[in-house]
Amino acid sequence: MPIIKSAIERVKTNEKANARNSAELSKMRTAIKKFEKAKTAGADNVETLYREAVSAVDRAHSKGLIKANKAARDKSRMAARLAK
Repeated sequence: MPIIKSAIERVKTNEKANARNSAELSKMRTAIKKFEKAKTAGADNVETLYREAVSAVDRAHSKGLIKANKAARDKSRMAARLAK
């Protein structure tokens, strides 16, 4: 544990940011999995789940959690899966 006050504050800030970022990534992955599972099962609400998953991917990208190419790749794969 650091002794300097600013370093102690940075540790606290980093822990908060890490928790927030982990939660956002988890939400994104969950939304994608829900869409995949619904598509496989042939559910009725696939369109809604697709929109939610794309929104979650965009949100993660806007917060800097994933890179632009990964966001585009994920959305492209989901769109192809939806069209199938």
